[in-house]
Amino acid sequence: MKQIQTILLLLFITFPIWAQKSVKLASPDGKLKFELRLGAKQPEYNISYDKVMLIKDSPLSIEFSDGWWGENLKITKPVHRVLKEDYELIVGKSRKVHSHCNEVLIPFTETNKLKRQVNLVVRAFNDGIAFRYEYPKQKGRSSHVIYNEATTFNAVGNPDVLRLHLPGFISSHEGEYTYGKYKGIEENKLMDMPATFRFGYGIYMSITEASVRDYAGMMLSKENGMLYGKLSPKLGDARIKVEAALPHKSPWRTLMISDRLGALIESDILTNLNEPCKIEDTSWIKPGKTTFTWWSGNVVPDTTFSPGNNFETNKYYIDFASRNGLDYHSIYGYAETPWYTDNGFNFGTIGTEVDITKPIAPLNMKYICDYAKSKSVGIHVWLNWRALYPKLDEAFARFEEWGIKGMMVDFMDRDDQEMILIQEEILTKAAKHKLYIQFHGSSKPSGLHRTYPNEFTREGTLNYEVYKWNAEQVNADHDINMPFTRLLAGAADYHLGGFRALPRSEFKIQYVNPFVTSTRCHMLAMYIVLESYLGMVCDTPEAYEGQPGFDFLKDVPTIWDKTVVPDASLREYVAVARQKDGEWYLGVINNSKGRILDIKLDFLGTGTYKAEVYTDAPDAETNPNHLKKEIKQLTAKDILELPLAVDGGAVVRFKPM
Repeated sequence: MKQIQTILLLLFITFPIWAQKSVKLASPDGKLKFELRLGAKQPEYNISYDKVMLIKDSPLSIEFSDGWWGENLKITKPVHRVLKEDYELIVGKSRKVHSHCNEVLIPFTETNKLKRQVNLVVRAFNDGIAFRYEYPKQKGRSSHVIYNEATTFNAVGNPDVLRLHLPGFISSHEGEYTYGKYKGIEENKLMDMPATFRFGYGIYMSITEASVRDYAGMMLSKENGMLYGKLSPKLGDARIKVEAALPHKSPWRTLMISDRLGALIESDILTNLNEPCKIEDTSWIKPGKTTFTWWSGNVVPDTTFSPGNNFETNKYYIDFASRNGLDYHSIYGYAETPWYTDNGFNFGTIGTEVDITKPIAPLNMKYICDYAKSKSVGIHVWLNWRALYPKLDEAFARFEEWGIKGMMVDFMDRDDQEMILIQEEILTKAAKHKLYIQFHGSSKPSGLHRTYPNEFTREGTLNYEVYKWNAEQVNADHDINMPFTRLLAGAADYHLGGFRALPRSEFKIQYVNPFVTSTRCHMLAMYIVLESYLGMVCDTPEAYEGQPGFDFLKDVPTIWDKTVVPDASLREYVAVARQKDGEWYLGVINNSKGRILDIKLDFLGTGTYKAEVYTDAPDAETNPNHLKKEIKQLTAKDILELPLAVDGGAVVRFKPM
């Protein structure tokens, strides 16, 4: 308490020096500093880390329907606070989180006849800076329409940038990452977030957004050398981005910053910036792993029944899940035919006659759910959001009646304000019927799993489904970009578990029983490196049972008590260690260059651990399904040498002895 009082006193003493023309804020450790001043035309801000300027002279302005806001402003008295909070996540990479930041609310009022009021709220954490606009109730204004939010990020110098470019706002947010110098970024080309920067002096920064609610999602675009925020437009009226009653708030514009790359992955800043859990009873929320038969093609062995949308096919996979401790079995469809009534013939669109509450004739969904329950397996279904949304309340009530536990909601392909509101409505109503949600064909997450822990995972990235039709886009070099970009926003649905690996030179496209190009150890490590509370086990029972590494896949958790990153190198390799119930799991993925890593084990607790170590076999470059398993006794003082093959990886399970 004394420390808080001291900070507040210092801030109060320095206030007259600002003369209401500039406002400064520092992180609790003093390394990160934010400064805002009234520029000649708009407010401008700077951000520095350890005295190194990263963002400089970046203007802030907003275009409302009644004109631009940014000029003719005055700052009334800023309000400073120190915020400390301890909370627990139901699903996440950390269970217990301690949030500590310094905050300043900067009230702006126009001096012209409009006299519009906008507050800028800034928070400085030790691992990042976040700010958002607050639009208070004010005389003569009960609502507003936003045409543009010209938030800018003027990066200093010429840092390296790892980013994903998209062709437009209507997008599944899938694509290949581009890496290069900031000055080489093509102008007026949309860039998804998170985008990650490597500055000189070994400083890393990633730009994204937190708590995207009742607002349009944002991308970036370089214009005249500076990055501008670009809000997704309203369908049918592209000029409008946001419409809302007052008071209203924007998402947090968030910059994760550290001199240690792994700290960006470890950061809890996005959940810190979201509201506490809104679901009163969370006892039914059960993260876990699920089959996903669409990826392998609904393959069954030679039997007396036909594979497809029928009970016997689902029974085969439910029995497999039950035998191996998998939590869920997914029901998608077969041969481009969904499991529900739809006279169309394309998963991506819907027909003219659709009823999400009526399964097709061969499926008795209640019977399947009852059988799965008898085997301690839950049922998880896929659906197109256009089929679901018109019957949202009726469908969720029916799903609960049948015994369905959750669903993949697919082909959303937008993050305009309407779609953001639809997603939150889906989460809210699903929770009332004890249903979890997996958003697919969707935009990035923004930490909302703190508020709605029934959001288990999202896609918003190019993932292993592409192995079914493309030989070039997904591989270990694509995988290694994920932890430093899309993963920084939160859980990533990635279609994990391909156990049929071929060297890249021998890879061939195969829609049924598809192949992958990374080693078995790389595939296992992805379950630890990527954050997802619904881990997919996409291959067939035949591909898994009796195979090396399947024992690890069956046991690896999907939610965690703690996450640390012992070692990472941008676009080369990453080692992520996660703790669950006293045990540690280490996952390492590598790019297309073989190497040996020495991993310090100082993240382990006291005492000796029995370590089950899985590494690439000596012949893994030609036989990527081969691995080597060893049992070792290790302590926090040890350094573990891990050989990583081309496109390889390693996993370790540490059990206290």
